[in-house]
Amino acid sequence: MLALEGIRILDLTWLLPYTTLLADFGAEVIKVEEPIRGDYARWNPPMVGGLSQYFLSLHRNKKSLTLNLKTEKGKEIFYRLVEKSDAIIESFRPGVTKRLGVDYETVKKFNPKIIYCSVSGYGQDSPYKDLPGHDINYVSIAGILGLTRRPGEPPTIPGVQIADLGGGVLMATASILIALIAREKTGKGQYIDIAMTDGAISWLTIPSAFYFAEGEKFDIEKIPVVGYPPCYNVYETKDGKYVSIGCLEERFWRNLCVSLGREDLINYQFADGEKGKEVKSILQKIFRTKTRDEWFKELSKADVCVGPVYNLDETFNDPHTLKREMVVEFEHPKAGKIKLLGIPPKFSETPGKIRSPAPELGEHTREILKNLLGFNDKDIDKLKEDGVI
Repeated sequence: MLALEGIRILDLTWLLPYTTLLADFGAEVIKVEEPIRGDYARWNPPMVGGLSQYFLSLHRNKKSLTLNLKTEKGKEIFYRLVEKSDAIIESFRPGVTKRLGVDYETVKKFNPKIIYCSVSGYGQDSPYKDLPGHDINYVSIAGILGLTRRPGEPPTIPGVQIADLGGGVLMATASILIALIAREKTGKGQYIDIAMTDGAISWLTIPSAFYFAEGEKFDIEKIPVVGYPPCYNVYETKDGKYVSIGCLEERFWRNLCVSLGREDLINYQFADGEKGKEVKSILQKIFRTKTRDEWFKELSKADVCVGPVYNLDETFNDPHTLKREMVVEFEHPKAGKIKLLGIPPKFSETPGKIRSPAPELGEHTREILKNLLGFNDKDIDKLKEDGVI
């Protein structure tokens, strides 16, 4: 049994995997795409067997229905699907769904219990709502980019999309599940307005505590987890690689100092200014005496918060990644054997499962129209001829 079996979601989103986790746990996700071109993600490199590895990785376990929502017949079909669905998720700019006639106020007339989730950069009522944007813009406004830097250096662009994935994908997944539980109690559907920038701001847990407490006296260099103190930093090793040290608790810092034979540094865990530079310089010299993997092996045994700074090849071949099945192989009918990211949460009774490959554009159009809405082959052929599907 899959946890979300019986839940049907109409997915009007582009590019990002907003519904992948829901599909992995059994929800029937119908990806509604425009005819001919479909989701832009289908053309994102790298390509494997003529197909986008990006799309194959992120849109497994879903169905694809092509539907031209700019036609009256296309809207009529969508409304009929709404009647048979539990949730809708869309990622257009604010105002687009209203122009198309598929906004919440319209569709809830066909299904008052529908859960409708809108995901955008800045939300539906922000002064920035009409601005185009991407992750780098959202984390800029959220203050995360400004925090991701070393003293005197420009901000470093994160290697993953924090606002897109954390502020958008995860927030949408959790919000839809929360709304489904709420509907069980109230019998009512509802509208969810998600701004990826808001989601990113919500991750400012520790920096915001310092800012709210200190106000104008706020100093980024006093935030331990930003990477300024000796106990929470990255150090180069003998082989030109790096280890991360995250000894925020006194006992872990003590274990590190004892392991390095520098008990004299125990009192300087959070040293700043010139003393902080001095302690970090001492540690840097020590870490350059052994390789990254030697330090990881040695300090792991000493109960120290340590990690090797990996490239992706190392990450995907690490014992942790393999044991947790975070890389899985899947046989695709066209691309052959491909690798995909695994399913993060491990459930004891209702685990997620990769059941089917990412769909070809419109692959399930005929099936959905026949089985869900009762169209016959002649009707469907006419819809295709008229450019509705």
